[in-house]
Amino acid sequence: MTANTPASRKAKGRRLQQAVRQDLVDRLGIDPGDILSTGMGQSGCDLYLSPAARTIFPFGVECKAQETIALPAWWRQCTRNAEAEGLAPLLVLKQSRREALAVLRWTDLLALLRHDHRWENLAEGLTGGPGMTLETPKEPLPAKKKPGRNPREVAAC
Repeated sequence: MTANTPASRKAKGRRLQQAVRQDLVDRLGIDPGDILSTGMGQSGCDLYLSPAARTIFPFGVECKAQETIALPAWWRQCTRNAEAEGLAPLLVLKQSRREALAVLRWTDLLALLRHDHRWENLAEGLTGGPGMTLETPKEPLPAKKKPGRNPREVAAC
């Protein structure tokens, strides 16, 4: 169901803002008083972060809960608002019945990964362990035999 009236569209956006705020409180341990959801239609970032919250989460958040994605325009707004606050831009977008997505600059992601060593285990898991890469093999891998096709294999079981 899509939001059809201005009031329902704003309520949908407000719910996303409040959900993002609550996630930051629950998952990062930010004090609830240090992060506030700004009013709809108010200029600036969608979440107001105190100086204490900025040390934990240095992002200027723009939330968009809309069915039609207008990424370039949203990113310009997000960047403008975040830079005015001295924060890195972070765009959170969500369509109905879909998971929320986050957009940030590649350089900000790399900086985040460099400073948070918890990502090392994730990287190992994604690449198959230390020393493994995501490169494709230069020679094709041998085709795997399907079990049960060779009568000798079946008899050996």
